[in-house]
Parts: sequence; C-alpha cells; structure tokens
Amino acid sequence: MEEEYEGPFCQNCGMPMRNPGEHGTEEDGSPSEDYCVHCYRQGSFIDPDITIEEMAELCAKTMAEMDIMPHEKARNLMYSFLPALKRWKS
Repeated sequence: MEEEYEGPFCQNCGMPMRNPGEHGTEEDGSPSEDYCVHCYRQGSFIDPDITIEEMAELCAKTMAEMDIMPHEKARNLMYSFLPALKRWKS
C-alpha cells in the first residue's frame, strides 16, 4: 500500500512537490517553498489572472488525463481542496 504524502503541496494548484525540481523559483532563482514549477517562476505566477474555478477545472482535467482519478471526482476534490491553499484563502 502506498504511503500517504504529507507535503509540501503547491499552494496554488495542490500538486505534491516531492522533488526539488518540482518547486517554482523566486525572483532571485531560489526554490519557492510554496509554489510548484508549473505555477510559479522567477517570483511570479505563470497565470496571475486565473480564477480558483479555472484552476479547479484545469487540475481536474489534468488528473483525469493522467488517470489519477475520474474527472468528476477530481473536480469535486479540487473544489473542496483549493480554497484551503495559501493563494486562494480569503
């Protein structure tokens, strides 16, 4: 049985960041503690105008395409998980 991953997770999309190369970069080139390489580079979000709804749909589509889980299940997970992440907390 696979062990449950404890983190860190990207605080934008929720992706587990298991390896150093999965971390985004700060403006000075250092690894970001909070955001992944797919969301954050050189101290800025790759898509700064994306909404939480658009992020949830994008993540659900990606998870379904990678056969991680069915699209509807991934979508429900993202809509419940994303609001708890740093970027989306109000």
